[in-house]
Amino acid sequence: MYHEGNRRLQDAFGSRALADRLEEKLRRDRFNADDAAFVAGLGFFFLATADAHGRPDCSFKGGPPGFVRIARPDLIVFPDYDGNGMFKSLGNIAVNPHVGLLFIAMGEAPKRLRVNGRAEVVRDDPLIAQIPGAQLLVKVTPFDIFPNCPRYVPNLKLEAASPYLPEAGIPPLEPKWKSYEMFADVVPPRRR
Repeated sequence: MYHEGNRRLQDAFGSRALADRLEEKLRRDRFNADDAAFVAGLGFFFLATADAHGRPDCSFKGGPPGFVRIARPDLIVFPDYDGNGMFKSLGNIAVNPHVGLLFIAMGEAPKRLRVNGRAEVVRDDPLIAQIPGAQLLVKVTPFDIFPNCPRYVPNLKLEAASPYLPEAGIPPLEPKWKSYEMFADVVPPRRR
């Protein structure tokens, strides 16, 4: 789980034994029932990717609670929804499948779960039809799953869900920026 850069800093700060104990006691490569329940209750996570040259990108991924699914102990799946059309994260996955996912609960009982793994973008999985608004799926096979200390996570309350969340049987709400003159002539039609 650690490389030489981690080890140099651990040694400089005297934390190598602690890091090793955290890995020994908390790190795993399979999801458990608590992970599944935690992830299913969240409406967002952060996705870290890198291009073929290792240049990083981090993006916010949101949806209705349950939009991320632990399909098996060794597989987590989430939909790609209509966005700005840049495909920064999914394009990075196409050339470098290594990803990091960070799940955070920011309420009275803060919690964090980190997942590092190998991702693939899927276009023709039958599950796509079962997820309102999904245009693609991302499937991640984890190699490192570990909880993180939540002590710096703020106690934030969700005021309201985004009005843009896809719902079955309801036409999607388009963001205003897609109708701005500078973009309107190049915005492609929605696929789903």
